[in-house]
Amino acid sequence: MKIVRTTSENEDFRRLVTELDRELAIRDGDEHALYSQFNKLDTIKHAVIAYVDGKAIGSGAIRPFDDVTIEVKRMFVPLEHRGRGIAKEILKELETWAAELSFKRCILETGLKQPEAIALYTKAGYTSIPNYGQYQGMYNSVCFEKAIA
Repeated sequence: MKIVRTTSENEDFRRLVTELDRELAIRDGDEHALYSQFNKLDTIKHAVIAYVDGKAIGSGAIRPFDDVTIEVKRMFVPLEHRGRGIAKEILKELETWAAELSFKRCILETGLKQPEAIALYTKAGYTSIPNYGQYQGMYNSVCFEKAIA
């Protein structure tokens, strides 16, 4: 597996995000439109893509939240590639990149309807925090943080 740093303009990243949005629309149901407004690609400048044999099989991104905090966004591995540690490696690369950019903490939001994501973040050392920013008061959101420096 090879992980490549790129931008949200990358076609492979955009294709994976489209797949992610299709899956989330099914999982989130009527709430999907509410959540999708917080995931616009125009605010994302740092993205990574995992490749195996030249095929994009996973993605993730980061965007600044404040001067010391970066937010993890758009983590996705298609179902047929899950269970092989790909998301874990993508997350590690995002954390490394964030530290290189002088950020001290990663935060993220995921949904209660995404138990595999919650398990990933917990295993990776993230701890639950009160819902932040736009996720405050959203009962299906779960927010996490991790110190990275």
